[in-house]
Amino acid sequence: MTTAGLSADDKSPLLVALSGGADSVALLRALLELGYDCVAAHCNFHLRGDESMRDERFVRDLCQRLGVELHVQDFDVEAYKRTRRGVSTEMACRSLRYDWFYELTMALKCRPVAVAHHADDNLETFFLNLLRGTGINGLVGMRTYDRWARIVRPMLGVTRGQVLQYLHDIGQDYVTDSTNLQNDYRRNRLRNVVLPAIDREFDNARQRIADTMRHLDDERELLDYLVARIEEDDVGFYDEDTGDWCYCRQKLLEAPKPGMMLYALLRRSGFNRTQCDQAVKASVGARFSSSSCTLIVERKSFLVQQDTDTSKSSSSSDDEIEIDWGMERQLDGRLATVDGGEPFAPSMVDGKRRVAFNNCIMSCSRVVLRHWRKGDRFKPFGMKGTKLVSDLFVDLKFTAEQKKAVWLMEADGEIVWVLGARAAQAFVVEPGSTDYVLLTYS
Repeated sequence: MTTAGLSADDKSPLLVALSGGADSVALLRALLELGYDCVAAHCNFHLRGDESMRDERFVRDLCQRLGVELHVQDFDVEAYKRTRRGVSTEMACRSLRYDWFYELTMALKCRPVAVAHHADDNLETFFLNLLRGTGINGLVGMRTYDRWARIVRPMLGVTRGQVLQYLHDIGQDYVTDSTNLQNDYRRNRLRNVVLPAIDREFDNARQRIADTMRHLDDERELLDYLVARIEEDDVGFYDEDTGDWCYCRQKLLEAPKPGMMLYALLRRSGFNRTQCDQAVKASVGARFSSSSCTLIVERKSFLVQQDTDTSKSSSSSDDEIEIDWGMERQLDGRLATVDGGEPFAPSMVDGKRRVAFNNCIMSCSRVVLRHWRKGDRFKPFGMKGTKLVSDLFVDLKFTAEQKKAVWLMEADGEIVWVLGARAAQAFVVEPGSTDYVLLTYS
């Protein structure tokens, strides 16, 4: 087990999601054994009749015996679905569960919620992301600690077999969810059909795939490091007198993907992918603006000047949050990311707080959430041409404070969604398709 994200200096209680199944029971017992002050949270969705009540009784008895404070919440899933047309049962349960967990951590002043995802779950996530099309971020799997979603996964390095062995060794029983044996959902089909077939055909397959995921994560870190070195030693030059950066135009244009290379160097200065692609093709004298800098195309260099114009948006690159498609909850629990399961229907989205994108968005090099910047432009869904985001704010009668608080979703430099306000004409989902991702912003 790993304790990443669980500071030893933090004495606040740790909220543990407890279903009563083997994984969550093992997580609770192990955390208690390690000396953590735990508070348990159990969701009863009342979807499995007597089995749901059996799970609740088991959890109550377990927490009483262990001396653990327990919070139980009953949910009316069907009532929730009636207020959100087209939302599947699985999607509704995820939203209800993580919304409640987030509220509990705030009310009880707990640390991030600990969930019982383990190595086999991470392997399933790898395949789900692989099959729907993704970049390196999707292939490294779930994060052990996600500070934006307020979730920790201490058991990501533990296999299901090790979980069961641990429970056997300490003489701890658990309950079994019968729906896990049904193949109605993609994850269950992977777990029950696909992965066992791979195990039969390839020796030690799961460990080899886990090694691949770890290697990809290492390579991602290495890429970030190399970009920084290239900036300092090869392509970039920092002028201490002016505070400006100069990048050798010739060397960048000789790179295999010059626009992507320039974007890797400049994204922390607030420039997007589209601007960088345009800059490498632009004539001398062209200028591009971010929230804090101006990019000037010179004959021998790309010059990045720090702006002193205080009228610009106060947003900075620190406001950027990279989307993790393996996460169910992001942006402090307010953004839910859920795989498409049932055939898509337009009634499932409202284009403002609930949107859908086809799976091609997961193949983008970088998808981020960020705040508005001057000059931001997008193509609203159902509208010809583009529109300034600032004009959308005028239409919506937003105050200055509301403008600063709005989040935008950007995919490889293109704005695809003004959260809570308007979706763009990008990554459109065809009716009946199951290859999509549904996002809900609350």
